[in-house]
Amino acid sequence: MKKIVLLTLGLFLSNALFAQESQHVTPTLFTPKISYLDSLKATFSNHATSNCIDERWMKEIADASLSNEMFFDIENMNIDEKVAYNLDTEVLKKRLRKLDVQSPFVIEYNPALENVIKSFLKNRSKSFERQMAIAEYYFPLFEEKLSKYNLPLEIKYLAIVESALQPKAKSKVGAGGLWQFMPETGKQYKLKITTYVDERHDPIKSTEAACHYMMNMYEIFGDWSLVLASYNCGPGNVSKAIRRSGGKTDYWEIRKYLPRETANYLPAFLATMYIYEFKKEHGLVPHKAEMKYAETDTVMLKQAMTFKQLSDLLDISEAQLEYLNPIYKSKYIPSIEEETFYLRLPKNKIGIFVSNEEKIYGYLAYLEQEKIRNIQLALQAKKRDSIAKQDSLAVVANLTVKNNDTNEYEEVIKKRTKEVVSKNFHKVKKGETLSEIADKNNVSIVNLRKWNNIKGSNINAGQSLVIQTIKKVTVNEVVKKPKPKPKTEIVEPVVENAVAENTEKPTENKYSSAKSKIEIKEDYYIVQKGDSIFSITKKFPNLTTDDLKKKNDLKTDNIQPGMKLKIQG
Repeated sequence: MKKIVLLTLGLFLSNALFAQESQHVTPTLFTPKISYLDSLKATFSNHATSNCIDERWMKEIADASLSNEMFFDIENMNIDEKVAYNLDTEVLKKRLRKLDVQSPFVIEYNPALENVIKSFLKNRSKSFERQMAIAEYYFPLFEEKLSKYNLPLEIKYLAIVESALQPKAKSKVGAGGLWQFMPETGKQYKLKITTYVDERHDPIKSTEAACHYMMNMYEIFGDWSLVLASYNCGPGNVSKAIRRSGGKTDYWEIRKYLPRETANYLPAFLATMYIYEFKKEHGLVPHKAEMKYAETDTVMLKQAMTFKQLSDLLDISEAQLEYLNPIYKSKYIPSIEEETFYLRLPKNKIGIFVSNEEKIYGYLAYLEQEKIRNIQLALQAKKRDSIAKQDSLAVVANLTVKNNDTNEYEEVIKKRTKEVVSKNFHKVKKGETLSEIADKNNVSIVNLRKWNNIKGSNINAGQSLVIQTIKKVTVNEVVKKPKPKPKTEIVEPVVENAVAENTEKPTENKYSSAKSKIEIKEDYYIVQKGDSIFSITKKFPNLTTDDLKKKNDLKTDNIQPGMKLKIQG
């Protein structure tokens, strides 16, 4: 019989589970996050394995060492120092003439240029092979924008000199992005910079800004070499160099009057162009790009979301999202009224997002509900703990009052509410952002910056951040109130030579009535438990503490229960 019951129950449960799996899962506040997420993704349309960027190549294209090497070379290289490398000068001249014919740039042989080319081939050939893969990703975008504004396509090589094609590259003076705009120059060319967004890091918008800058500078100087020099050090410094040289406008003639970095800048650009154009002749084997910019697309977002949420939903790494969307500073895409924000994804991921948009936004709403519910549960738990603590204090206080019979005052519990500020510390993990830390600790980013004196969004792994919480707590204060006065106990006067029985059990109390007018020459009082000199004098009119001590030859206020004190006489 038991076997039949168990078998029937098992079949019932199996059918119930099968029915649940076959239906659309509706989230509730009590649905575990992981099960809801997995169930939701199982219903996604076009939920196929992605050909997203491989993790190894992802590390390669995000490696800041490439930009650091280029920054170092531009600042420190002595381009007038000869370099030992097997490259025939006549062969180099012939190749440079070929470049000059097909380019609007003046590309002529110069010993300093030869030194830079040899230095790059000797010391940075492997870096160039790596950069060529990243160039395969970005160059189609650059060429499209340069063609749009009728600018020389060779300017695309400038982004290699500026940032080594790292969209998140930052110089020590504060320039940022593929084209290394300073904040003020970026804003001048309509690149938005806010707490959450920095459009200097956006490949499309920053390339547009660079094109506009080049056009403006060409109208001033009319020479592409001087345009590039002004891009590095500003048109003012180039104009000063021209005046100091006596009005000469050839780059190589004014080079010594330019800042050191700019003096190395154009030779580095021309050397980079040469190496890319003649890579086969020098045996360079470019790495291959796993994805090109054209294989990505954008979708407009309707509400805020984090890279972590997108990573969970779309099975794409946060690192890849960050590379495709370098504009967002804190791995967080905001939602601000009357502003539009876009998410760039591989095209197949765009398909998944668009096909399942309502489900994705529903999941984000579910996460928000879970967050609110967890906050409520935490507050309820704190409230229960506070009540339990209050009850325990009240019990202790009651025991203290009952057991302390010798005190003249009772201890009573008085409750009041006050705000308590507590500080905790959060140790920053690798890859964490202010937005994620604020979200985890249920605080605002504004307060997080204020508590830790952070002006921007930069934080470092291992850094300890202060997290403040303000709680309203009920405080139990122990106060004292006067204890009711004990009834006055009048003991019959003891006559000298009286027997003990008459002393302990008086037959008549002559002071039991306040109206008694009987005058007795000698009167005594037996000290009771809890009595003091002060309390005894209060029982008898016109009796002071000094009188009582004098009548009984007391040097101190110390008295003991059972002592017989003279009251009158």
